[in-house]
Amino acid sequence: MSYTEEMRRSIAKVEATRQRRLDEVYPRVGDEEKRELLENYHPDYNAEAFATLKVGPNAGDRTPRELASLLEGRPRVHPDKVDLSRVDLEADVLVIGGGGAGAPAALLAQENGADVLLVTKLRFGDANTMMAQGGIQAADKPNDSPAIHYLDVMGGGHFKNDPDLVEALVMDAPFVIRWLEEMGCMFDKEPDGTMITGHGGGTSRKRMHSARDYTGAEIMRTLRDEVRSRPIRVLEFHPAIELIKDKQGRVAGAILYSFDRNEIVVARAKAVIITTGGGGRLHYQGFPTTNHYGATADGLVMAYRVGAKLSFIDTMQYHPTGAAYPEQILGQLVTEKVRGLGAQLVNADGEQFVYPLEPRDVEAAAIVRECRRGKGVVTPSGQCGVWLDSPMIEVKRGPGTIEKALPAMVRQFKRFGIDMTKEPILVYPTLHYQNGGISIRPDGSTNVPGLYAAGEVTGGTHGRNRLMGNSLLEITVFGRRAGRAAAEYAAKAEVGELTLDHLREWFDLLGPEAAAEELELAPLLLPDYTRHERTDEVLGLE
Repeated sequence: MSYTEEMRRSIAKVEATRQRRLDEVYPRVGDEEKRELLENYHPDYNAEAFATLKVGPNAGDRTPRELASLLEGRPRVHPDKVDLSRVDLEADVLVIGGGGAGAPAALLAQENGADVLLVTKLRFGDANTMMAQGGIQAADKPNDSPAIHYLDVMGGGHFKNDPDLVEALVMDAPFVIRWLEEMGCMFDKEPDGTMITGHGGGTSRKRMHSARDYTGAEIMRTLRDEVRSRPIRVLEFHPAIELIKDKQGRVAGAILYSFDRNEIVVARAKAVIITTGGGGRLHYQGFPTTNHYGATADGLVMAYRVGAKLSFIDTMQYHPTGAAYPEQILGQLVTEKVRGLGAQLVNADGEQFVYPLEPRDVEAAAIVRECRRGKGVVTPSGQCGVWLDSPMIEVKRGPGTIEKALPAMVRQFKRFGIDMTKEPILVYPTLHYQNGGISIRPDGSTNVPGLYAAGEVTGGTHGRNRLMGNSLLEITVFGRRAGRAAAEYAAKAEVGELTLDHLREWFDLLGPEAAAEELELAPLLLPDYTRHERTDEVLGLE
């Protein structure tokens, strides 16, 4: 599959303006223009797409309708139908989630003396971390500092971020890079061993460390190998569907569901760390997503029901450059590294319409604007997009640059007869990241005793918009911090009698609609189009 004749006529206009655009410096968006752009075109400002929560710790707050229906959904278990006296698994620290936050949480908990059990919905490593391509930020060059990194993060988040979380993020960053490298992570380097770093949108220094465009996969490989080499138990295909408390109100384990055996498993623990990632597979407002199939916001649902406060749940990140063509890869990530190397966003007429390294929310809003005003390119299936002029990279940096720096991306498009070294690629915003989530302190603790969280499932670090490279950093920094803190807590904790009283209270809050099965079952576990045949029946409320 290659481009249609109509699309090729548009590409000819892109090629005709390339030399002129090479010599131009496109202006940055001013503050007033940025405000108008976001308010008019960014999905977070579409009031009709949001609902106001009626029950729970965040009652009165706005969140996307798809998430609201789960946060206020009916549980998959009834407290009267689970025998908590039968404990199947026990650990000091239970880590729920097997991605880039769960692995470092497990490692640091084990290092600090805890017996650790890591459970995951799919395979260990099936996580958004694997799809993170562009890089991980750390201020470890002479012209940079954590203070400058801090200002970039705060600015990118519109200065709404939790400053204590941002401080933890940037101060730990240089150490995290060394920690990963010492475990075998193969970052890009110059022949003399100097780390190669690049720019990302909204960054004032080149601090993006990468492993070609496999950065997330390389970090996940390193972390997974390290966990497997330690005395850490890993249980795959066992998603958590409910947290358990003890009579003193402390989180004391979780109810797991075995996909293979179609039965529940009771796991008791002195501390629980939620690292379940985001909710891109809820497809807010109908957007495609870069997220893996297990990203259905399960952690938010379980934490919310035990009383954990959520923050920034009215803001999601739509990555500006998701693949818009061919349809087989609709929504898949086109890393920001492409723009960092010099590619420009241009419309159907070959006109550049935005500076290529604005923060992601601004870039995404600019693309939506261009399509709405008739300046986009429409595919045979009706999907609109704009051109990402990737050949400009070769013009600026010389032949072979794309193949060397973006091998995965080159292969992805070549499968469909598109050579991104010679032809631009069509892109449109795709649902990418959950800016908000469980409110945490810098050590990963929450307002509920015994409950910790790390990674994309949390909120506050990024404010209202995340900069490239801070997600891989966040999962590592806060995964480590939560693992250490949970182990220290577990060393002193005594688990009391297990109870699901919080579910009884939840059913009372939901009222007759829950008993009548009018509310959605939550957590979702898998999106509708990939749903396990028995998932809807598991422990239902029949």
